Amino acid sequence: MPTPSDRAFTNGWQQATRYPDPAIVALDPRFEKYWIKLSCVERLFTGCRWAEGPVYFGDGRHLLWSDIPNNRILKWEEETGAVSVYRKPSNFANGHTRDRQGRLIGCSHGGRCVTRTEYDGSVAVLIDRFDGKRLNSPNDVVVKSDGSIWFTDPTFGILGNYEGHQSEPEIEPNVYRLEPDTLKASIVAEGVLGPNGLAFSPDENILYLVESRGMPNRKILAYDVIDGGRKLANKRVHIDAGPGTPDGMRCDVDGNLWCGWGMGSAELDGVMVFAPDGKPIGHIALPERSANVCFGGLKRNRLFMAASQSLYALYVNTQGAPGG
Repeated sequence: MPTPSDRAFTNGWQQATRYPDPAIVALDPRFEKYWIKLSCVERLFTGCRWAEGPVYFGDGRHLLWSDIPNNRILKWEEETGAVSVYRKPSNFANGHTRDRQGRLIGCSHGGRCVTRTEYDGSVAVLIDRFDGKRLNSPNDVVVKSDGSIWFTDPTFGILGNYEGHQSEPEIEPNVYRLEPDTLKASIVAEGVLGPNGLAFSPDENILYLVESRGMPNRKILAYDVIDGGRKLANKRVHIDAGPGTPDGMRCDVDGNLWCGWGMGSAELDGVMVFAPDGKPIGHIALPERSANVCFGGLKRNRLFMAASQSLYALYVNTQGAPGG
């Protein structure tokens, strides 16, 4: 994996002052069309303990993201750059998205549930149990165009008291789907070792899923979406992460996967970009491991990266697929 030759991250963050930004590396000629050479990685905020779950609100021109150990959701204002606390305590909120009515859908480690923030600001619990057993710690969530809510439920948030409340699991880690109207839950994927980030392809015919405890390496799995968008089939390994650690991810309109990445060694930290065929085409190096990403901005062409203690952004020459 290439490293940014002109950037010394070990002595702290230093934004590029010359273009193109040496933190951005094309691993394949296909990445060139997405790389704006007059754009650089910007640090928007630092001071988190573990940043996760970014979600952009175009109607409000702001971004929300989780700082899980600090038990808060932060808000960044696009017009002013101001950062404030949106919700504290957040019940150890993790992943977020918006439903097709614009409401905030969130995963809660502390509540072991998936929530929806209504227009009046009240928070409704959509699910906290399945077949009478408590969920583990919902991690990441996406909403399909039909309004169904898909989320992962690993045990990460109940393993200790740092990102939730330590507890024994009552149910296996699974991936669930909630019906749009009734919120009836069904298991759509089981037997996944540490189900984590998930994203639909732009046409919603494929669901990508991070297996963050895969052996011997972590993997990004792919499933075909079948039965009118209600079930998954044809589980397969789409990307073998090798020494890397994929976490959260989002698709752009061309079907490329932009994945939070890191761990192992510092040169892996940042965001990896994969073409639809699973081949790596680009790397955005950061001085911290990136957990999750989303697209936003007026044209949905700004990549926001929640990375350990900080929030970063980069303008790119593509747009995020709807629903991310």
